[in-house]
Parts: sequence; C-alpha cells; structure tokens
Amino acid sequence: YQMLTQLKHVLIFHGGGVGGGSLVYANQLLIPPDKVFERPEWGMENCKEQLMPQYEKAKKMLGANPSPQIGAADKCLREVGKEIRGEDTFHKNDVGIFFGTPKVKVADPYFNGKGPERTGCDFCGSCMVGCPSGAKNTLDKNYLHLAEGLGVDIIPETEVIGVTPQNGGYEITTKKSTGIFKSKKIFRTKGAVFSGGVMGSVKLLMKCKKEGMLPKISDRLGDFVRTNSEALLAVKSKDKSIDWNDQIAITSGIYPDETTHIEMVRYNKGSDVLLNLFTLMTGGGGSIPRVVRFLGNIIKQPITFIKLLWPFGMASSTTVVLVMQTDSNYLQFDYKPRWWRFGKYSMNSKIPEGKEANPAYIPIANKVAEKLAEKMDGVPLSFFSEAVFNAPGTAHILGGCSMSQSPEKGVVGLNGELFGYPNIFVADGSVVPANLGVNPSLTITALSEHIMSQIKDKNE
Repeated sequence: YQMLTQLKHVLIFHGGGVGGGSLVYANQLLIPPDKVFERPEWGMENCKEQLMPQYEKAKKMLGANPSPQIGAADKCLREVGKEIRGEDTFHKNDVGIFFGTPKVKVADPYFNGKGPERTGCDFCGSCMVGCPSGAKNTLDKNYLHLAEGLGVDIIPETEVIGVTPQNGGYEITTKKSTGIFKSKKIFRTKGAVFSGGVMGSVKLLMKCKKEGMLPKISDRLGDFVRTNSEALLAVKSKDKSIDWNDQIAITSGIYPDETTHIEMVRYNKGSDVLLNLFTLMTGGGGSIPRVVRFLGNIIKQPITFIKLLWPFGMASSTTVVLVMQTDSNYLQFDYKPRWWRFGKYSMNSKIPEGKEANPAYIPIANKVAEKLAEKMDGVPLSFFSEAVFNAPGTAHILGGCSMSQSPEKGVVGLNGELFGYPNIFVADGSVVPANLGVNPSLTITALSEHIMSQIKDKNE
C-alpha cells in the first residue's frame, strides 16, 4: 500500500506490504548516468565496472524491457525536450512488466517454470495502485516467490520493533501490524538483513541505538539522506478528446539538461486521491516567500483554483511530471522526542550544518511543465508541499545508512554489514550513496545483489 510521511523538509511517498515499494512503484528500471558512479561516496574503485554484472542480474530478475507503446503525453514530452535542449534525448525506459498478449495468462516466462503464471499487460495504468492483471513484476512474483520455493517462510502483517544481540546471534522482537490486539512474537537467528528502506530500516536502527539494543551503531546513522533531488509537478489538460492515461505508469523520459531527467507519470482513471495534492503552479527563488507567491496566484486565478478543489476526475485529465536530478544535496535525519507526539520519539529531518535545504523549486522543472501545458491545452501545477511549505516531495528517499570503510564515515561496510554487529546487513535504498537522477529501483536491486553476493554460502 502507498504511504505518505510529511517531515519538516520533505514529503515522502513510500510503500509497504509483502513486496515493499515494488507493490506501488512505477516499474522503472534505469541505470544512472556515468557521472553518478564517479562520485567518491560510493567508496569503490571502478564502481560502475564492479556493479554492472549486478545491474544485469537485477534486470533479468525484474524482467526489464521497454513498453511496446507510447502515449499522447509521451509525444508531448518528446516535443518539449527537443525545443528546450535543441536535440532529441527522448528514450523509452526499461520497465518491469510482462507485456505478452494483453489479458492472456501464460506459464512462467522468466524462471524456467519456477515462477508463477503471468498475464499480459492491458495498459490500464493501474501500476501504482496495485496491478489488477498480474503483469507487473513485483517482488512477490520473482525474489519472494523463488525464495518460498526454496523453503523460506514469509510472515506478513508483522512489524519488527527490536533487535538485540543474544548468545552469538540476535533476538528479533516483532508485533502484529494489523488488528486491535498487537501480539508480540520473538525470533532467534544467527543474522538478519534489514530491507525496509529509509523509512523502515533507518528508523528501526535509530530506535535500536537510542534504546540501547544496538548501541554500537555508528553515529553517522541518518546522515546523507537524499531525495534524489526531485520535484513533483503536473499538467491538468482541458482537452477531453484525448485519453491521457492510456499507458503504463511511466513509459519514457527526456534529459532537458545535463543533470535533469524528466518523466510523465500516469494514474488510472478513478485513482484521483494523490493527484489532489497538486495546486496552482508557483515559482520560487528571490526574496518573496513561496507561500506569498502561491496566495498571489490564487488571487490572479481564482476560478482555476476553485476548479482544482473538485476532488473527482483528476486522473482522467492529469499527468504528473516527475523531475529527478544528479545534484549533490542531502538532508540529515534524527530520532528525538517530539512535543506534538506528547514526548514520543519519531524520525524527522533537519538541514546539515553549513548546508542549504534541498531545492523545492527547480527552474527547469517549471519550464518543462509550462511548455507541456501549452501542448496539452492544460494548466501547469505545483505539488502542494512545495508551493505552500517550500518543502519538496519525493517518491525516492535514499541514504541514511552510508557504506564506508570505517564507522567514522559510514554505517555499514562496503559489503553492507553493519559496523559493530556481525551478520547484520542492510540491503535497501538507505545504502544508496548519491542522488541518481533516475528512478532508483534497479540500483537498489543491484546493490542488494552486490551485498548478498559477498555472503558465504551456508555450505562453505
């Protein structure tokens, strides 16, 4: 299911369930630009060369292939990209979808019959609200399905609330995540892998450190949290003769400049809720607070603003403009008692000392959205948290559990093992060390493959 968490400096979209973020992600499987791998934060020599075999393995496991179609919004994006950059950077993205024949079920096409039956994609656009056809390659159809075939027990509706060293191994305390009565259960193990993402793993590790369960965790926990330097915008079209959500969630992208990647994102008809988080486009920069600019736009465009308050039908006419950059900016997360939670601890964001907040206003993003609105006969929109609170939204929160060669500089080693605690590994988005400028799903999978490849086989 889809979750939203508003922190002081960012609004975060993240997923939960058996399969995690794959249940609601937009299927994108992209390799970042070469310059991303040149950043020293990776801590590896010849980083891309080392990781490419894992990227290829991840693409195979997740069924990467481009869509056989493009939609009306993609064509508009291509035109805008040419106009802005003077060259055609339009490209189809690899996606984790089984296309086959629409609505036709076939035997497992990926794992020599060891995977589940699959049904061909019918381009309904429901990728981010739960694929109804079974075409989306979520983790329960590949990694988790194959693990079950090897005898792994998957325990749903269970939340880990503590990890404690015990007799050379670890004691893991859990509670039921559903129902009125949250019964607890304890598991004992020789090791553990944290794969809950920034909003799961980092938060749990902070809790374990604060409460003395895992006190030797590095003080760098929560540092270098990245938003993928994202901005979320949208275009609401007035042209009802065109079906703007006739494709998968994301089909394509452009590079309007050297550091920016932009994609058109669709929800299926009827999935309007999250699209109501968009409002009148509002610029930024300069001395005038962004919220003042927003209020000024309401005065200038009262009828348009009132129309945007109508909560129904947004998905049929609205396309999200997802903007991602490779710029090196980041936040810091901490775990402290909050007065609004009556003294209870929670995770929140802060700006690192000597740094500026992540940009909530990206000029090239607004420029692209405005040009798209012209071509789509529509209205450009800003994300509410960006226009009102000057806090960016992100669907790709990364970092907080940096890889390094020492606990003075990071939280886990280059093999993903938690410093100070043998056989505890972190393999998720929290170990990604840079803003990727593209959707991070493939990189997260490749890094996880890299980490798992360094764990000895139990028979060795």
